[in-house]
Amino acid sequence: MKALLTIIAEQMILVIHVMAFVVVAFGTLRAFAASIGAMFNRTPSAHRFHHGYVQYARWLVAGLTFQLAADIIATAFSPSWEQIGHLAAVSVIRTFLNYFLERDMAAIEQREAAAANGAPPHHPSTDGQ
Repeated sequence: MKALLTIIAEQMILVIHVMAFVVVAFGTLRAFAASIGAMFNRTPSAHRFHHGYVQYARWLVAGLTFQLAADIIATAFSPSWEQIGHLAAVSVIRTFLNYFLERDMAAIEQREAAAANGAPPHHPSTDGQ
């Protein structure tokens, strides 16, 4: 029974890694196309480019989440220190990326709400200067 579960887990890990690859590759292609479009369709603000960056980060978070799932399965079946280290590294990267993505999304929502209300946008980097 353990041998069968190991074979199934190995196949699942491969499928999940392929899914992560497809998500990241597709997101990268979309981000590239959006970047090219933003370069040729300039606006006074960098909003379009920043929005494209946030969308790309979402794709990367999704890919890292799939990768994390595959690593969790792999670690459950062969918990070597190398596997545990890999799992920890992917977890930390995903956590930091998700934190900064959420922060950027909140800033974008603030700017869009301010623009809709006709108020000047808030720029945290200029506070206290």
